[in-house]
Amino acid sequence: MKKILLAAAIAGAASGTAFAQANDTIAKAKSSGAVTMGVRESSGALSYTLGDGKFAGFHVEVCQRILAELEKQAGRKLEVKYQPVTSQNRIPLVQNGTVDIECGSTTNNAARQKDVSFLNTTYVEEVRIATKANSGIDTIAKLNGKTIATTTGTTSVQHLRKHERAAGVDFKEVFGKDHADSFLLLESGRADAFVMDGSILAGNIANAKNPADFRIVGEVLNVEPIAIMVRKEDAGLKKLGNDVIASLVKSGEMNKLWDKWFLQPIPPKNIKVGLALSESTKQAWATPNDKPMEDYAKK
Repeated sequence: MKKILLAAAIAGAASGTAFAQANDTIAKAKSSGAVTMGVRESSGALSYTLGDGKFAGFHVEVCQRILAELEKQAGRKLEVKYQPVTSQNRIPLVQNGTVDIECGSTTNNAARQKDVSFLNTTYVEEVRIATKANSGIDTIAKLNGKTIATTTGTTSVQHLRKHERAAGVDFKEVFGKDHADSFLLLESGRADAFVMDGSILAGNIANAKNPADFRIVGEVLNVEPIAIMVRKEDAGLKKLGNDVIASLVKSGEMNKLWDKWFLQPIPPKNIKVGLALSESTKQAWATPNDKPMEDYAKK
């Protein structure tokens, strides 16, 4: 009986350790020698694919800095795996441990905070409208009777519907499976406008066949804090990540990263996104916090 109880105790301890590691990326990295970064394939200059399994962008590089520090704390060389995620599966993949840190374009909101945890805000986004330059659309009111593209699993059209100037505006929605697909709906004429985060719109326009054919117009639909996502109980990685972010801000390196990804030509086409650093993002860096979107003042 004692042997059975001892075996049960050992099994229980082992399963408890496995459960703890599932939520502790630092312990998991020390044990396995690997860490998985969730990345987006078409989230503008925040996170995008270069092809051949390579990814780049502002948030990708911030995460690479975080994982470099994780490697120091793990005390061993880490294999960094890149896992493409979508708007639909990014949260489940973080929750189930497939992805350890998600470095895309995820809005931090109260509903998502029930399922995952966010590092301190690194980018404050403005949701805008992209349309063809010759469309005649320049306000929310002119979307009446039009077809609006958005990406499945995102919140942008919800903000459009809730905007006070959208009262009485009737439009049809079409959905892209990712941001590139949504932009293609606009580019091909299957949609009259694409509603999404300004950085994603700017990035897709910059990479279009004819960037001058498109423009970002209309009222700001919403202001959203965008942040890097980790598992709900992963306190160690959250602290490590926030410490790295604070260090990048304090040293001025964060400003340099912004300049690199938003104001200089970026690969693979060496096109400049041309998105200036907003006062909202500067304020988020100056006062580090993981406040959800609902805490932000209505703009």
